[in-house]
Amino acid sequence: MTLTPVPRLAVIVVAAGSGTRLKGGAPKAFVGLDERSILHHALRGVFAAASAQVVVVVPRGFEGEALTDARDAAGERADLVTIVTGGETRQASVAAGLAALWADVEIVLVHDAARALTPPAVFDRVVGAIDAGAAAVIPAVPVVDTIKRIDAEGRVIAAVDRSELAAAQTPQGFRRDVLEAALCDAEADHTDDAAAVASAGHPVVTVEGDAVAFKITTASDLDRARALVSERPSIVAAPTRAPRGPQVGIGTDVHAFGGEGTLWLAGLEWPGEAALSGHSDGDAVAHAIVDALLAAAGLGDIGTHFGTDRPEFAGAHADAFLSHTVGLLSAAGWRVGNVSVQVQANRPRFALRRTEAEKALSAAVGGAPVSVSATTTDGLGFTGRTEGVAAFATALVLPA
Repeated sequence: MTLTPVPRLAVIVVAAGSGTRLKGGAPKAFVGLDERSILHHALRGVFAAASAQVVVVVPRGFEGEALTDARDAAGERADLVTIVTGGETRQASVAAGLAALWADVEIVLVHDAARALTPPAVFDRVVGAIDAGAAAVIPAVPVVDTIKRIDAEGRVIAAVDRSELAAAQTPQGFRRDVLEAALCDAEADHTDDAAAVASAGHPVVTVEGDAVAFKITTASDLDRARALVSERPSIVAAPTRAPRGPQVGIGTDVHAFGGEGTLWLAGLEWPGEAALSGHSDGDAVAHAIVDALLAAAGLGDIGTHFGTDRPEFAGAHADAFLSHTVGLLSAAGWRVGNVSVQVQANRPRFALRRTEAEKALSAAVGGAPVSVSATTTDGLGFTGRTEGVAAFATALVLPA
């Protein structure tokens, strides 16, 4: 893959919110808009807009899903993607995104993933204003409703002149040095980044926003967004993607004996054999296959998607790991071609159960052929001393 030139522009996509008001059963950015998540749609707009480093800030435990969405949305520009874990507040999350910026970045856009349908033209207008000399820019749309000021009991006090009002949207754009200094010196937690910059004494200018760049906050907002996507599938243009051919990846995994219960290896239970230790069941064969598949598809590694911060995979067996991996590949436009894995261990003896293991593993990866071979190391190393098991996998993935 040819690396994209290092850009002077970065977009920090804030996707770390809990989405309590949306009640979508997941953090807001990971709720489905159609067959794709809100985050995926937002990132399609970002990558359609400009060549930029894209830093996606997500809740802890969702880094793997975010990486899958980002790489798929980025297409051939996947090398521009960085995933970071957010903080307790929006301001802390933006600061985490700033800390991940490359040294060459001069202009920073901060964009809410919840504004998933923002057209690329809005990004262009914000960047254009920064290039023209502004230190801080926000897209805005006029307030069309009649606005009233009310008291604590809900009584109307006075009408508000809406000619002086505008609804702020994102992406909000800044010179990098201005935003970094404003957040570093901020004494209060601001509702948006432009407020922090304004409190530091910098003027903030506006450019024209867009009605479809509304923020998905409530269930009715989500219904509106889904209707727009259904009626206008091309509302956010997907980036041009280079043709893809077969890809090969390799994966390795090692686990020591010493776990609780019985041994699970190659998707099978081995009664009477000592268990392997690990966050899950310690199945080194399955884990090596996961790493090989993810590597072939360019989706990171097993630690990205199945780390110890994912309690749902504690004690999980091969079928859970492999079926989830196949789902990640499918979402990114890949399918499993075939897998070959070699086990290095003195125990257990694979000869009598090789065919059974291959069938179990093949079923777990959606029916693609999986071949398993096994060897000892003639008494050498930790496997030769029967201290643990090592596995080495090679996987072929094909465009779906």
